[in-house]
Amino acid sequence: MMITLALSKGRIFEETLPLLHAAGIEVLDDHERTRKLILQTSHSDVRLLVVRAADVPVYVRHGGADLGITGKDTLLEYGSAGMYHPLDLQIARCHMAVAVREDFDYASAVQMGSRLRVATKYPSITREFFANKGVHVDVIKLYGSMELAPLVGMADAIVDLVSTGGTLRANHLVEVEHILDISSHLVVNQASLKLKQTALRPIMDAFAHAVGSPQSSR
Repeated sequence: MMITLALSKGRIFEETLPLLHAAGIEVLDDHERTRKLILQTSHSDVRLLVVRAADVPVYVRHGGADLGITGKDTLLEYGSAGMYHPLDLQIARCHMAVAVREDFDYASAVQMGSRLRVATKYPSITREFFANKGVHVDVIKLYGSMELAPLVGMADAIVDLVSTGGTLRANHLVEVEHILDISSHLVVNQASLKLKQTALRPIMDAFAHAVGSPQSSR
């Protein structure tokens, strides 16, 4: 019975490797060099899918993967219906924030009833955040290089993930509001949890033990 885990390359992938090790699973392919999208592991019945971060929940929801690891930002933006998400893995931690040019008067721009142009790849989270402040937003959907939008006058602000803040500083932007903390979560296909529970449970338990967290339904 094959178990498939969906991951995105980058920080989440790197920080998942110790969790896999804790479950006795080693990746056999050189994930930094290979172009393969299905990676074999030391368990013949466990494989990894390498997909775009935003696609991890899609693969899990539709049964392309039994398990996935994805950021809280992705779950909030695209929804987690049809999946069981038992565990905050506390990896790939960062936060989502509003940032503007150093010379932009953000306090005046967000007066009740005002309108703001915001560039982001998280339109749903952005609209909800500003709606709660009574601020109307024109969302400009971008997929990368958010920092450019205020610099070229295309947007007043950006909503993006921030880790060290180095990219903001390098582009003369400043963080003006903290929206929420982000970490990566384990998500499980609901049908797989029923049909493959004997195979899945040891992996889920090993992850939970590694992060020192009891599993709970959310």
